[in-house]
Amino acid sequence: MVTPTTTRPTRSTGRWLVPVVADLGCVLALAVGGKSSHDPGESAWVVLAIVWPFAVATVLAHGWLVLRGGRTRRVWPEGAVVLVATYVLGMLLRAASGRGTAPGFLVVAAVFLAVTMLGWRIAAGLVTHLRSTRAR
Repeated sequence: MVTPTTTRPTRSTGRWLVPVVADLGCVLALAVGGKSSHDPGESAWVVLAIVWPFAVATVLAHGWLVLRGGRTRRVWPEGAVVLVATYVLGMLLRAASGRGTAPGFLVVAAVFLAVTMLGWRIAAGLVTHLRSTRAR
């Protein structure tokens, strides 16, 4: 008889998987917010058209850092690298796919991604710090 086993991510997997999922959540929030603000009557597929360039850029940035041994949960320098790569490569892919890069979108996307992608890292760092000080 074969018993089913549940697999839990190893500690090393969690070190890169959690930040990737969190950053993809930030990118998805940008796309959903953009659709609801500018294309509320459009199909939900618009979200995919908005999100894919930034999602690809985010995954590539994380992959590059992980392969170099980086910990993408830290704000500096890894979080900043992921942010800049997501923004720049995402905008390049967006432009190459024929989607707009209006100046207003450039600014809103930069600010939103900076606040969310760096913000969750700051919050996670504070929680980790508070837990470590209480454990002492």
